[in-house]
Amino acid sequence: QVQLVESGGGLVQAGGSLRLSCAGSGRTVRRYAMGWFRQAPGKEREFVASISWSGGNTYYADSVKGRFTISRDNAKNTVYLQMNSLKPEDTAVYYCAAGRTSTVVAGGWGYWGQGTQVTVSS
Repeated sequence: QVQLVESGGGLVQAGGSLRLSCAGSGRTVRRYAMGWFRQAPGKEREFVASISWSGGNTYYADSVKGRFTISRDNAKNTVYLQMNSLKPEDTAVYYCAAGRTSTVVAGGWGYWGQGTQVTVSS
């Protein structure tokens, strides 16, 4: 099985930065595409960013493009989301996901972490 564990969430002021990490279960996750989604109360789960298994292709939602960067370290089975210039509207629970291929549709991903809360104060 694939197990994902997020960390790095917390409280940050608007304009600040935060880096999220997602640790995979082992060598078996190395060939999976990885993604980040977020969900605020009362809203649908929203695509944030994704990265191919090789790290060569990345995709971003328009709302975070230029501010967030996704990366991965396959030797550590870990994917990261560097978040800069944070805004209050970025406040949400952030989830990492793994799947056979990248998609903006949450239902297209096979495995999910437990989520980590990110709160941006004004």
